[in-house]
Amino acid sequence: MYDRTYGTEWETLGKNEAAERAFALGVASVLGDPDPEEYDRVLETTVNSYDRSIVELAYQEGKQKATGKRREFDEDEDVWDALVEDDGPKTTVDEDALPTGDRDGLPAALDSLDLLDRPIEDELEAERLPEFLRK
Repeated sequence: MYDRTYGTEWETLGKNEAAERAFALGVASVLGDPDPEEYDRVLETTVNSYDRSIVELAYQEGKQKATGKRREFDEDEDVWDALVEDDGPKTTVDEDALPTGDRDGLPAALDSLDLLDRPIEDELEAERLPEFLRK
């Protein structure tokens, strides 16, 4: 399944593509088609430990979602199609439900604070102790 959808003839991967492939490899491993060599190759494309952890999390999420979807579908192909071929369940953000503020996207509760409006006369003032803490 993985080979058919993604293929293994690649030289380099970006972070997002590596995470996408890791997710698909996680799904494939639950469906009885594990490919540990390909997973190791995908992991080797990461440049730092943070990216590596993202890829590992994507793999684990693929396994977890495939396990859950197996209860819904009778055929492994249907699970693969639902999670990988159809790009899986979409997460959408309701723009109306987001908190709004009058300025700079800040929540309305922060509008009444004058801390953000206070001008700084001296650039080093922000690093100095407040007046009440000085002797």
